[in-house]
Amino acid sequence: MDARRSVARGTRLLRFSLTHTHTHKHSIILGSSSMARREILAEMGYDFTIMTADIDEKSIRKEKPEDLVMALAEAKADAIMMRLKSSGQLEEISHPTLLITADTVVVYQGIIREKPANEEEARQFIRDYSGGSAKVVGSVLVTNLVTGSRKGGMGECRGTLLMLCQCHTVYFLDIPDEVVDSLIEEGIVFNVAGGLMLEHPLTLPLVDTVVGTADCVMGLSKSLTEKLIQEAL
Repeated sequence: MDARRSVARGTRLLRFSLTHTHTHKHSIILGSSSMARREILAEMGYDFTIMTADIDEKSIRKEKPEDLVMALAEAKADAIMMRLKSSGQLEEISHPTLLITADTVVVYQGIIREKPANEEEARQFIRDYSGGSAKVVGSVLVTNLVTGSRKGGMGECRGTLLMLCQCHTVYFLDIPDEVVDSLIEEGIVFNVAGGLMLEHPLTLPLVDTVVGTADCVMGLSKSLTEKLIQEAL
């Protein structure tokens, strides 16, 4: 299936894979509507299905960005598990099945930025990055749907819940007004934290330096996700 044409709706599970996908003895569900996360996990060689959490992210508030992305990743996992349980699918799972959820926020001058609420906010976000920098904080949570364990590398929270958050900084060159206009008109910036799209063809040439790794900034650390998958099994 062409990764760029995959779409998830409601509780429907969609298959997402690459030609060179490796054979694994476990199944993976990616609980995310992010195309970047789908592409990253596919690049890692995994065959997986997709479910979206469809939670009200604005209803979950934390002062610290690290706490917020953790709480949101957990809420997404809980929502998907509840949906699987209510449909009877959770009880039918007998082989190792892992649910991967994640969340990312941008921190600009100490202020947490999530997805832009409107055009004005998106435009302000992007203009603020011009000639400046922004920090990206992200979390990854892997839940074993058979054993119920959740794994990461930060410490314990709610018994078996373990997660690791990472912080990276992106430095930008000057962003021309016409680029801002094009990004707003295209509309994709409304679906990403802080309106920050590292991988976009219009913004990538304007990235000066990334302190960290691109996959983390895009929403899913490859090394961390691989580590958590092995630990969850």
